[in-house]
Amino acid sequence: MLPHSPAPIRPIVAVLAVVIRDAQVLLIQRANPPDAGLWGFPGGKIEFGEALLAATERELLEETGITGRAQSVLNALDAYDWSEDGSLRQHFVLVAVRCTWLSGDPVAADDALDARWVALDSMETDLRLSLDVAKTARLAAAGQI
Repeated sequence: MLPHSPAPIRPIVAVLAVVIRDAQVLLIQRANPPDAGLWGFPGGKIEFGEALLAATERELLEETGITGRAQSVLNALDAYDWSEDGSLRQHFVLVAVRCTWLSGDPVAADDALDARWVALDSMETDLRLSLDVAKTARLAAAGQI
């Protein structure tokens, strides 16, 4: 019998719901690391056995009260949670998914401190954004019909 070895340390896969409507993007203010206090897309960890698009729709609803339809993957980003001593606590791979708004008004819930529609042309001057939020929002907006 082999001795018990700990599970390997691996990145955690999570989704980001990128919703564009009327030249605005849906953003939340994060309550938890990484990027606590900064503004980004609603999202969270994919549950074991859960499909990528289903996880996106679930997280969107849980964090904002918005019902949306997940359409397609835009890109994937790395996010790191560093401790105060400089050691890496967690590594996330964030899959940004373009979503279509179906219904609802943003209300902060779950892991969000605030949730709102933000004008695409002023998001960088109005809010402190997480890395690549503006770039990803513009990518999603460029693909809107």
